[in-house]
Amino acid sequence: MKKDIQVVFERDPAARSVAEVLFCYPGLHVLWFHRLSHRLYKRGWIMLPRMISNLARWLTGIEIHPGATIGEGLFIDHGMGVVIGETAELGNNITLYQGVTLGGTGKEKGKRHPTIGNNVVIATGAKVLGSFKVGDNSKIGAGSVVLHEVPPNSTVVGIPGKVVVKDGCKVHGVRGEEIDLAHGDLPDPEGEMMFCMQRHLNRLEERLIHLEQELKKHDAKSI
Repeated sequence: MKKDIQVVFERDPAARSVAEVLFCYPGLHVLWFHRLSHRLYKRGWIMLPRMISNLARWLTGIEIHPGATIGEGLFIDHGMGVVIGETAELGNNITLYQGVTLGGTGKEKGKRHPTIGNNVVIATGAKVLGSFKVGDNSKIGAGSVVLHEVPPNSTVVGIPGKVVVKDGCKVHGVRGEEIDLAHGDLPDPEGEMMFCMQRHLNRLEERLIHLEQELKKHDAKSI
């Protein structure tokens, strides 16, 4: 519990005191509920862990299935609407923002939820759907929908999610080193595309004006 509280202070500048963190951080509360429900689930209990999970969802607005495996250093910021599926596996030092879904894509059996590597940041409203891995030290941009495997040290944005940066961010490990939380400073591939289209249209317009001028000169000479 002490480590969990320390994680909050490391990643949330709004945290002022231990008392505030203990009583006002639903991401912390749901993590403690999950540890209890997960332990019971691993022992073969079904109904009681699900009831604990539902109680935690009612209290915090965060739903974590008792079967999900979660490593050390998970931080859920605000957390309302976060959903973590049954077969999801989360590594160490992961940061999730509100509205994140780690879900499946159908009714398949077995492993159907994503595996999230160490030091991953998943921004507000992002959806990671399917049984694949998000590599260590990666970032998922806000509102992205990720349907395929993400290599380590990558940045993914868009719908569907596309890797826009690979091996370009330096995020270090679990023990006291800095984690890159700048998920608001990400490339905008759609904006780049619009800019390229606008530039192309400007060039076409310039060529059209030039052709019109040449045509007028030709007509003037003919007269």
